[in-house]
Amino acid sequence: MIPVNEPLISKASKKYVLDCLESGWVASGKYIEEFEKGFANFIGTNYALTTSNGTAALHLAVAALGVKIGDEVIVPDLTLISTALAVVYMGATPVLVDVEASTGNIDPDKIEEKITKNTKAIMVVHLYGQPAEMNPILKIARKHKLAVIEDAAEAHGAEVKINAGWKKVGSIGDVGCFSFYGNKIVTSGEGGMVTTNDEKIYQKVKSLRDLAHDPKKRFFHKEIGFSYRMSNLQAALGLGQLEEAEKYLAKKRWMAKLYEQRLSTIEELELPFEQPGTKSVWWMYAVRLQAIGNRLQRDKLLQILKQKGVDTREFFVPLHLQPALLKLGLFKGEKYPMSLDLSKRGFYIPSGLAITEKQINEVVKALKESIYSLSS
Repeated sequence: MIPVNEPLISKASKKYVLDCLESGWVASGKYIEEFEKGFANFIGTNYALTTSNGTAALHLAVAALGVKIGDEVIVPDLTLISTALAVVYMGATPVLVDVEASTGNIDPDKIEEKITKNTKAIMVVHLYGQPAEMNPILKIARKHKLAVIEDAAEAHGAEVKINAGWKKVGSIGDVGCFSFYGNKIVTSGEGGMVTTNDEKIYQKVKSLRDLAHDPKKRFFHKEIGFSYRMSNLQAALGLGQLEEAEKYLAKKRWMAKLYEQRLSTIEELELPFEQPGTKSVWWMYAVRLQAIGNRLQRDKLLQILKQKGVDTREFFVPLHLQPALLKLGLFKGEKYPMSLDLSKRGFYIPSGLAITEKQINEVVKALKESIYSLSS
């Protein structure tokens, strides 16, 4: 089976993790601060704070902005449920916006109609490594005095042209959030990071992630905090991976170029492409069925591919269809046609850092054969 994602673990990561184990500093220690400083430098922010996972990073970002019961946060409909949960955890309401056909990212043209007097922030998701259209989103946020949260869990190193220069996602809005799960470009096995240039947000996140101990008296708590720390062991792994980030990004670009060359003749597939003014990191090579595009056919295709030894994943289920959120009384009767369409037709193919050209050729061969058998 060719896995949908297989990581590469650097020599430095193994060295640093072994150092943690031998020193006994597995919970706290030097690697946490080194990882935070290194990641802030990589993204281009003044501050970065490790967290236990990407969902925790989102929760801390929403909490640090002061979002509370009665507030609303705008989020795209096509995303992992963590995006909405971070808002729900604070007693606030996620307000959905449909996505663009080209990227699956939030559609800037549909944001303003969802803004109310209760809106506090816009949460942007850079889906599958493709950056969202940040320039119009920033303009809308400034106009309505809203904070911008970037969910960059899948987009380590992706860039957007802002004015005359390029900026990495996670450094563009008020606060950025990353995941270091095992399938991410930079991984710590499990973990996350909050990035920001705002010292107040930095200090708030720093306090909240560690149970909000009173700075003058430890084990004394004046507000509700969370236990969202990353271990020194995880940070050691993450730091070693971060040192190879440019190499890993080059591998992703190489992979995407090969897939584009080899799949471009398959009329039934819509291939992803880099939008003007953006640099994708191709976290996953995400395609869509075209001529035979519906969920039944898509799922049948994925079954055939699995039988041929090719692992895949379907696109996210839209938030407006998630039972856990519907039980809360959210999104009743709401429809998001583009999100639903992409969810029905989309899937991604093996795209891990350990993928080889031989495996890519096998995936392409299996795709061609499977689509032909499905179409005939």
